[in-house]
Amino acid sequence: MRHTTAADLVASVPVRGSDSVAAATLKGDVRLADMLSRAVWSHITEPREALVVPRGSRKWRVAAYRVADVIAELRERQVRYGAARAMLTQRLAHLVLTEMERSGDSPDDTVQAAVARSAPVRAYAARLWPDLTPTKVLARLWSDADVLARHADGLLSSEEQRILLWPKAPRSAGAAQWSAADVVLLDEIADLIDRTPSLGHVILDEAQDLSPMQLRAIGRRCSTGSATVLGDIAQGTTPWATDSWDTTLAHLGKPGAHVEVLDRGFRVPAAVIEYAARLLPHMAPGLGTPESVRDNRGSLRIDPTGDRKALLGRVIDQVKGWGQDPGSVGVICADDAADGLSTALGLAGVRHSVLGRQAPTEGPQVGDAAVTVVRASEAKGLEFDRVVVVEPAEIAAAEADHRTGLRRLYVVLTRAVTALAVVHERPLPPELA
Repeated sequence: MRHTTAADLVASVPVRGSDSVAAATLKGDVRLADMLSRAVWSHITEPREALVVPRGSRKWRVAAYRVADVIAELRERQVRYGAARAMLTQRLAHLVLTEMERSGDSPDDTVQAAVARSAPVRAYAARLWPDLTPTKVLARLWSDADVLARHADGLLSSEEQRILLWPKAPRSAGAAQWSAADVVLLDEIADLIDRTPSLGHVILDEAQDLSPMQLRAIGRRCSTGSATVLGDIAQGTTPWATDSWDTTLAHLGKPGAHVEVLDRGFRVPAAVIEYAARLLPHMAPGLGTPESVRDNRGSLRIDPTGDRKALLGRVIDQVKGWGQDPGSVGVICADDAADGLSTALGLAGVRHSVLGRQAPTEGPQVGDAAVTVVRASEAKGLEFDRVVVVEPAEIAAAEADHRTGLRRLYVVLTRAVTALAVVHERPLPPELA
């Protein structure tokens, strides 16, 4: 059996590059689940005229108030929108058969099935309970300020609603260009219409970086199954990163699950992890300090400089000094400083690559080390034998908020397997002091 996944939704709709940070963060807010539910169920309308079904030489009439009772009962059952819509034609057909029985007829199940399939019943049901697609529902919300305001009332402020609206609405839902944050909302709407099939077991890594709405999407795929959730709150580098595993598990639909704290590390040496752990009380209060199990404490060097020229000189000297040994060297810096560092290394005769480029720079190799310049936003998941971190304050300041900046810096500092050198001209973040 094939299960629909979030990736299927991404493939089925055109996706644009990205939202602004504010819009993407807001689209990950769990309040939008209630707003989307309102939007979906608002499409049902109350009957204003009777259902009339011609059959043979007679016309059978069902009063509007009786249809209204059926709709109210279906809404109270708390089934998916699509499932209730499928039930509606059968319920309408049953009301018609009741009228037939009152007149003395004895219709059977085949008659009810035929009435349910008849054009008058299907057309009447479609007017009251229209067919929906996720893209049409969301496009209407993002295109119409009045519609959004109605469904977001009491949930989102007027400023938050303004952030969500498209500056210019597309011609149709089919022409819309969705963001990755929108796709999760489309997935939420799809589940409101038709239940998402559940897998037996889901393994989720880097869970700390997921928004509440992303966690809900994953939780739907293990709603009747189990899950293994992995992550490090200290390495949450999205503005919507979690601050508690209890919160994450609640959004995942697994409250009360067992949490096993893994605080022993074998990759990062003690000297490095202890330095990076200075940030923990300021970005993840209550999180215990990880402990290295390696006998070798590794090497840590903090190297302040007087000006930019001296800073580049220290970076080059450090890379050349390490370059005599085999292994890898990572030079990690703020994103907008990568090109300048690459130029300086090239002029100094240090052959290197910039992460994301296919080939290293031209020029002779200095030493045996493989040297890579890495933008801070791309450092997560990487490791190098030796790492030079350039201007920690710039790395932290480049993020959308202070907490995310410190978490990004924590990730950068813990990429070193053997040795870490921190070179800076600007004062270090006070949390590192």
